[in-house]
Amino acid sequence: MFVIEHPSAPVDAVAGVDPVTDGSRPAVTASRTRSLLRRGLRGLVPYLYLSPALAMLVIWTYRPLFQAVELSTYSWNLLPSAPMKPVGTANYERLFDLPAFWDSLGRTAVLIGGLLPFTVILPVALALAGRKVGQRARTVYQALIFAPFLVAPVAAGAVWRWLLHPGGGVVGRITGSHRNWVYDVDTAQAVIIVITGWQLLGFAVLVVWAGLAGISPDYDEAARVDGASSSQIRRWITMPMLSPTLLFLVLTTVLLTPTLTFPIIDSMTQGGPSQATTNIYYLLWDYAFHSFDAGLSAAAGVLLFVGFGVLAGGLVWLSERVSFHDD
Repeated sequence: MFVIEHPSAPVDAVAGVDPVTDGSRPAVTASRTRSLLRRGLRGLVPYLYLSPALAMLVIWTYRPLFQAVELSTYSWNLLPSAPMKPVGTANYERLFDLPAFWDSLGRTAVLIGGLLPFTVILPVALALAGRKVGQRARTVYQALIFAPFLVAPVAAGAVWRWLLHPGGGVVGRITGSHRNWVYDVDTAQAVIIVITGWQLLGFAVLVVWAGLAGISPDYDEAARVDGASSSQIRRWITMPMLSPTLLFLVLTTVLLTPTLTFPIIDSMTQGGPSQATTNIYYLLWDYAFHSFDAGLSAAAGVLLFVGFGVLAGGLVWLSERVSFHDD
């Protein structure tokens, strides 16, 4: 029995194999797999560069934060031999019932409000005044303003404690007062604000200088051509364009003030007198290392993190809105 093949039909067609759909399918599938694999590897490269930073962020930030939340549900006196007793939300309930907690929040708000002139208003005035200083004297002007920021907070606290000493300090001689500025309930908080503001002033002025450098001088020239005065240029051009920088300074003041004041408070007043300088950050440290109540301290730390996180989120949103409108 003979099979008669059509002269134009390929052998694969006679054998029942479609050369278009079946013969090339493995090659197409393999090529597509290799393309997807290369694309996936290219998308993975940025994460490989970020992985060390992400690992450090998880190890040093998120892991301790999770442990703090967990510790806030226990009662423990920090002794390795003492058992940790689960108490649920009892630490938070105790914290809300303590008048010292609410008083420390009020002092923290006063501290932040008192530092804002040193970190926002005064730096703008000094940075704008620095524009009128000659080129040769500008370096000295900038160095004198920035120098206090380089002083260690503990050393600054010791020097200011000597300057404010009631038994013959420089401030007492100038003012003719024998008042104990550091250990007076009415003045202790103001002393901490002035010393911290004196230290942060140089950093804030440096940030404002950077913000002014990012504003093109073409705006000023165009406004002067239109007949605008210097005060009008500062009010309607310079300050609106400087607003993202000012919001950044407000954000850093709100977030870093409790931390930056800690060494000065600990070296000068230890939270006194009568807790007049005890802010929320110093209070949670006092609960942990003076009262040895780790759970209560962790609860205060968690509330501090949440509260300042909400404030930071609001300020970042406001900063983005201001930057968007400026653009």
